[in-house]
Amino acid sequence: MRAGLVQLTVTDDPEANLPVTVGLVRQAAAAGAGLVLTPELTNGLSSSRTHQRSVFRHEDDDPTLAALRAEARAAGIWLLIGSLGLLTHDADGRFANRSFLIAPDGGIAARYDKIHMFDVNVSATEVYRESEGYRPGARAVVAETPFAKIGMTVCYDVRFPALYRRLAQGGAQIITVPAAFNHITGAAHWETLLRARAIETGCFVLAPAQTGFHPEADGKGRRTHGHSLAIAPWGEVLADAGTEPGVTLVDLDLAEVEKARGRVPSLWHDRSFEGP
Repeated sequence: MRAGLVQLTVTDDPEANLPVTVGLVRQAAAAGAGLVLTPELTNGLSSSRTHQRSVFRHEDDDPTLAALRAEARAAGIWLLIGSLGLLTHDADGRFANRSFLIAPDGGIAARYDKIHMFDVNVSATEVYRESEGYRPGARAVVAETPFAKIGMTVCYDVRFPALYRRLAQGGAQIITVPAAFNHITGAAHWETLLRARAIETGCFVLAPAQTGFHPEADGKGRRTHGHSLAIAPWGEVLADAGTEPGVTLVDLDLAEVEKARGRVPSLWHDRSFEGP
């Protein structure tokens, strides 16, 4: 299986972002990728809840989702839409941060709502409260495909290893980690966290990322780390996209999953214990 990791520098305008995303998805498919993956918030990054409410759509009406489903069908590929910001019908008005796995017929094979919210104080000037705008999901997802079982996660989830262990024990051979990782925490932690999750689970970890500076209409913006990564089940970095937008290709041999787990079968060595 050849995978294509799409690295983007989106703005806060989904309409402007879509042609760029479609072009890179087509590029990956033309290069032989049977599985193409885009980053978290493929439709757009914004720090303004008011702006998000004006440009986000409900799942049934979202033009980015519709267009990428059509692309998957036209190219005959599996497409992991890292996530989309979507309106919900929740009483408190919060959005969903939802990842989609699209089948080659354009159908939605699986959905996953990001469980862990990025509520952190990165620095005195960078404070994030994702849970104020987005409501967390509550269900882990392993999707069935003809080539592998795929565990779906998003960005900040990577700091919670219990989720990844549950996915691997539930059959996952590939775990996806689409992200818009902060540039400060990314430089310090991104690669280490992804390699740890691969080693602990014996899974391939595929992490398509946002990169660079993301301008917003009000003159503000944010910076993301880039470095989309593909990690082997033994922990080796198979591909690193650097910091420019584009497509990174990697060939996956699923036999490596059982090989790694056979060498160190820690997934099956859990023991109960007391305390603290």
